Amino acid sequence: MSTAFIGTSDFAAAVLERLARSEGHRPELVITRPDRPSGRGRRLTAPPVAATARALGLALEQPQNVNDPQSRALIAQALGADGASSTHRSNALIVCAFGALIKEPLLSEHDVLNVHPSLLPRWRGAAPVERAIMAGDERTGVSIMRLTAGLDSGPVCLAGAEPIRAEDTYGSLAARLQELGGELLLRALDEAPPFVEQPEEGATYAEKLGPADRQLDPARPAGELERVVRALHPHIGARVELADGSMLGVHRAALLEAADAQQVQASGVLAKGDSEPGPYARDGRLLLDCALGVLELLVVQPPGGRAMDASSYLRGHGLPARR
Repeated sequence: MSTAFIGTSDFAAAVLERLARSEGHRPELVITRPDRPSGRGRRLTAPPVAATARALGLALEQPQNVNDPQSRALIAQALGADGASSTHRSNALIVCAFGALIKEPLLSEHDVLNVHPSLLPRWRGAAPVERAIMAGDERTGVSIMRLTAGLDSGPVCLAGAEPIRAEDTYGSLAARLQELGGELLLRALDEAPPFVEQPEEGATYAEKLGPADRQLDPARPAGELERVVRALHPHIGARVELADGSMLGVHRAALLEAADAQQVQASGVLAKGDSEPGPYARDGRLLLDCALGVLELLVVQPPGGRAMDASSYLRGHGLPARR
């Protein structure tokens, strides 16, 4: 079987490596997005899929538009197609976390399989792993679907579930989903299971993450904010606003035990409106009083600085103390 692979992210890179090391499915071509400026120096950086493809010795292209005629011709050549429709499982165009739309006529020219990290129809869209953690879902998974013009609404041929553990971050959960996704993809290629249309009932959408999703707003329950921290670690990072308007990055946080939280929130100085919202020091701990409960910030990162535990941060930065 001839395969070609389209993807961008670390998640996609892990699936690509599993595919490349399989018997009979090593991609003839890998397509990813162009290098982008990254980091404080805004240096051009290759996408993870590009780095993986080069390390594996795979043919790599980074077009501005995967849907343009030149890119389509490269894909057709790699898959041994003549440009006419070839929607059969003797070849497959595989898409995983690409971050850009695949459009017609490319969709109809090949059998396009998408590795999507959710149990469709729940969490269609751009950020399914993060949204599942944020929502407090007990499980998620990976679906192998046929890519169509709709937003992750095509028929599914295989799906596998994965529990979301209480301590899971994006990093830990994504690692397990990558492994599951690679296994399901190989099964789909080897076994050609039938596709079944997705039900619309239960469909939810994992909207692209924006700046507001990173913000730890103390007007929300502490339990929600703790999930946000886990959902955005380590790739994006949550943050909380300090009294001076600057943002403190938050890498790890934990809910205060119920008895401790009740004691903190029962204190008169913590009554709503008595002080500015934001993290504060109490008994050598960095706390955030929330609408419901208290969040302890365990590992933080000051603007322009490195990540550090809360005690180190408090030694070097002045925050109002509450008793």
